[in-house]
Amino acid sequence: MEQAVSAKKRHNLRVLFVDDEQSIADLMRSELPRMGHTATIRQTASSAIEAINNNSFDAAIVDLRMPGGSGWDVIDHLRKHSPETDYIISTGHGSMDDAIRGIRMGAYDFLPKPVSLFEISSALDRIGEKKSLQNKALALESRLERVEGRSDLIGNSPPMQRVHKLIEKIAPTDSAVLILGETGTGKEMVARRIHDMSDRRDAPFVPVNCGALPESLVESEFFGHRRGAFTGADTARTGLFEVANGGTLFLDELGELDKSMQVKLLRFLESGEVRRVGENEPIHVDVRIVCATNRELEEMVTEGTFREDLFFRVNTFEIHLPPLRERLDDIPRLALHLIGRHLKREQIPPTILPAETIQILQAHHWSGNVRELSNVLEHALILSDGTRILPEDLPRSVTRGPHASRHAESNTVRTPALAVAEETPTTLRDMETRMILNALKKYEGDKPKAARELGIALKTLYNRLNQIEPHRDAG
Repeated sequence: MEQAVSAKKRHNLRVLFVDDEQSIADLMRSELPRMGHTATIRQTASSAIEAINNNSFDAAIVDLRMPGGSGWDVIDHLRKHSPETDYIISTGHGSMDDAIRGIRMGAYDFLPKPVSLFEISSALDRIGEKKSLQNKALALESRLERVEGRSDLIGNSPPMQRVHKLIEKIAPTDSAVLILGETGTGKEMVARRIHDMSDRRDAPFVPVNCGALPESLVESEFFGHRRGAFTGADTARTGLFEVANGGTLFLDELGELDKSMQVKLLRFLESGEVRRVGENEPIHVDVRIVCATNRELEEMVTEGTFREDLFFRVNTFEIHLPPLRERLDDIPRLALHLIGRHLKREQIPPTILPAETIQILQAHHWSGNVRELSNVLEHALILSDGTRILPEDLPRSVTRGPHASRHAESNTVRTPALAVAEETPTTLRDMETRMILNALKKYEGDKPKAARELGIALKTLYNRLNQIEPHRDAG
């Protein structure tokens, strides 16, 4: 084999290299890391099969003829137990029949010996490109499931101008960002904007709601798992950190993570490595972390429910997203934008919002912020004639005046659906809604405590809240 030319590779793959020749094994033990990959070297079929049972690999390079077993045995085991692994056959004794057999079995490439390091590097680079495209597809699927909009941040009021300027300065860096703001202010939209203005814009943006993940599956969702790592793990799973490789991972509701996951997140921020559940070998990923919360993390640090070292790690830059009531001048333009999203139209004539309607919208307190405004406008569009939204098309909670709205805000936690808690329940669903909202009010929006009070799982609580008020990203 020829000497490798030092070059920076775009992809970090976990590579299993199987060859009984000592000199080749020693060479690849040093050269694969120089190419930017994590190498596991095995010199017998049985030890390679053992490695496959204990770890997951992105790629495998397998010699066919070895003492004590055949490379075909390794390939058969890969196909059955690690189908996501792309494998390359490299042999000095291969025939045309071997090449045809390998291709029919799904081999990514067939490299007859002597093979150059350049050929190996090129083949692994192509596999890396393929993996990257697969991760982008997974990220896109995740985003489509959320029926997302564009990363438009609407508003030129002084508070929003400060947000825009801060995003422009932060986006080109790789620094961690913590977005703070009330529920419904559009924290995910800020995170998307940071991603879209960064050098990572062509890589995945992966949003995760930390509070909506079942506690027993958070680690698997974040870091992935190998097949058979636990009961029900019938196939290997790629974690969200790997899906976001090269891009941005947005951790919403960061304050809902338990202490054990806080430790694992801190470890990643310090090392850049993750470890799949059930595996020993770490995986290096290049991910920018952007976090958001509507909880007071500093208070949680004082209470001992959030790690101080993690707080400082995620808080390199802070963006405070203002509530809608502090940027009422943005409402006319923001309302037109939201109406356009509801109607799936780019251009909306300003005449759809008469002056008297805008006046009422600007007088409301907007305890649920942009998300509440979006729901109010959807309600009004249904009742209107489609050309103008009149005051009578707005919900009573908005038209009854700013003083009543402020009174309702003082008696509810920060989400628009909580106004329902003040009404008299008339159905079983209404009673359930009232119990949920009153529990949230009692614990000041702390969902884990409210779920324990109600005797339901945290994920069940999120499902119920989504039924009360469908999640809509806006802002």
